[in-house]
Amino acid sequence: MCNNYDPYHSGCFPAVICPLLKKNGLDSSHLKNYRSVSNLSFLSKLLERVAQVLLQAFIDSNTLKPVTQSAYRQYHSTETAVTKLYNDMLLATNSGQLTALFLLDLMAAFDIVDHIYDLLLLRLE
Repeated sequence: MCNNYDPYHSGCFPAVICPLLKKNGLDSSHLKNYRSVSNLSFLSKLLERVAQVLLQAFIDSNTLKPVTQSAYRQYHSTETAVTKLYNDMLLATNSGQLTALFLLDLMAAFDIVDHIYDLLLLRLE
């Protein structure tokens, strides 16, 4: 946590953190139904974007992503991933192979992570 704001020495940037309900209709009296949303300064957003561009360029130039990965890749989306999956299933069916599809709903996967700052840091250590 940044108690004394000194971005040149501490590496911290000020942010306004607001609790928002994860989904409409959840009980607002329980803290676990909230997620923290940070409103970052312009400088933080700019630095994050610069770091993302440099990291993406490094990953792309060293071909560190699988060719079938659609996430975080330009001109790829969930639609291209589903199209590839569908095409693979059609090719397997046409060649007489058995195909099976298992689906997982990961929509709320990160809702189980405790968002309390100190506890989260302790778990990450």
